[in-house]
Amino acid sequence: MEKYIITAFEKDGTTILDDSFEAQNDKDAKKIGQEILNEKGFESKPARVVSSTGKLIVLQR
Repeated sequence: MEKYIITAFEKDGTTILDDSFEAQNDKDAKKIGQEILNEKGFESKPARVVSSTGKLIVLQR
């Protein structure tokens, strides 16, 4: 399992979510990241999911 970091922001750049989770691969990480954003009501907020190696998995503007 690889570690992924999810971060969401307000429009002014304030961080409103900074968390991590594990997934088998990038595809699963994208799905899990979207689920986390939806659960927290941040689906319309700027957000990103990156792998532990720095690879950008999700960029939401």
